[in-house]
Amino acid sequence: MIAILDYGSGNLRSAQRACEETSHEVVITSDAEVALKADGLVVPGVGAFGACMEGLLSINGDEIIRARAQAKRKTLGICVGMQILFDESEESYKNRTPQGLGIAPGKVVKIDAPVVPHIGWNTVESPEGSTLFKGIESERFYFVHSYAALSTSTEYTTTTASYGQEFIAAIESTTVSAVQFHPEKSGAAGLRLIKNWANSL
Repeated sequence: MIAILDYGSGNLRSAQRACEETSHEVVITSDAEVALKADGLVVPGVGAFGACMEGLLSINGDEIIRARAQAKRKTLGICVGMQILFDESEESYKNRTPQGLGIAPGKVVKIDAPVVPHIGWNTVESPEGSTLFKGIESERFYFVHSYAALSTSTEYTTTTASYGQEFIAAIESTTVSAVQFHPEKSGAAGLRLIKNWANSL
């Protein structure tokens, strides 16, 4: 079963429809027990980093994601659902720098580009052997964001994209994976990425 974490942020129905293209049962839930026991957990995210963190904390989503990581149960973050995995973001919220989960070391920063937000289709540079991008290495994906992480630890395999500067488009580990773009809005390539992840559960 794939659980999509409902914490008040994200394209839940779009993510649900995309995940239903896999062979797994799909549920949308904020129930900790369901989210913890699911074969895979999808953490979507839309909007400001700080607002997403507030919503996540309100359902103890931080504890759910950390517990899954410790138990080696797979999680996939999408867009801001990826950003909250990092240590912090410079996207100010209520006059403070929001703290993230610290599962992926690094800071989320504003993209240094002539025009932000970055909205549109971009190719990515994925490493050989990537699970997420198997068979879709040369495809384009749909991005909508103003902030991104630029680096993280070697614990994660990283895929990059460029818009003004190079940034992390995806991270992968044996347990935690995440993408900065929206696979649920990226057509056939995005559905293939979700299937690739689901096939690894």
